[in-house]
Amino acid sequence: MTLSHDLAGAGSSTVVLLHSGVCDRRMWDGQFHALAGAGHRVVRCDLRGFGDSPVDAPHTHAEDVRELLDRLGVERAAVVGSSFGGRVALELAARHPGRVSALALLGSALPGTAPSEELRAWGAREDALIEAGDLDAAVELNVDTWLGPEASEAARAYVREAQRRAFDLQLAAPEENHPVAPEVTRDDLAAIRAPALVAVGAHDLPDFRAIADELGNLLPAARRVDLDWAGHLPALERPDETARLLLSFLAQAVDGSLSPGVSAR
Repeated sequence: MTLSHDLAGAGSSTVVLLHSGVCDRRMWDGQFHALAGAGHRVVRCDLRGFGDSPVDAPHTHAEDVRELLDRLGVERAAVVGSSFGGRVALELAARHPGRVSALALLGSALPGTAPSEELRAWGAREDALIEAGDLDAAVELNVDTWLGPEASEAARAYVREAQRRAFDLQLAAPEENHPVAPEVTRDDLAAIRAPALVAVGAHDLPDFRAIADELGNLLPAARRVDLDWAGHLPALERPDETARLLLSFLAQAVDGSLSPGVSAR
């Protein structure tokens, strides 16, 4: 299956946008055309179980993205990932390093990281609401948890819709079609040579600030940026500012001023 996706721009460099686990490809509305207008060929996709991509077979998200790049004839791309999409981006870079020219990670998750007690409690609450059949309350729990103080009502309404769609798709899928996460070790991550932007919000959960600390130390060419205004989803909270952040990073990555193997911290 080819992931549902959109294309824009006709530049020589390709940028792939991977959404968070409470969103779909529409979360990048505030950056998609700005990146294309700056001379990039831009791809945004719905991972399986989100948006318009059904859960129709056993799968690994990173391999689904690689297969999409193959179908589009993209040999190498900069990959931007938000939250869960950041984890998928890291898995792709670790498994297929030649395919990833740069990484921009916004409030990224990290393979092999145990959740804090706070995040486990949140997960238990979500599970209990789902088991009770109260999907509306589970949706609101996600909206309240993952959007920061500057999120607009439109952003909240969008996350509400996208998360409900994800619940509907994923809860209807047979267990054998659930995603399989590839094994990615800390050594695998430390071997990623692509320049990386590691951005995290001051209002994000402590887990993701700790992950940003770890990624800043693990990735050899990492540039750490702390966003004092942001929660977990800066692309939705300040779309224009996030677009400028990505454009600045990508311009440096493309012109070589952020060279692989050279720290940009």
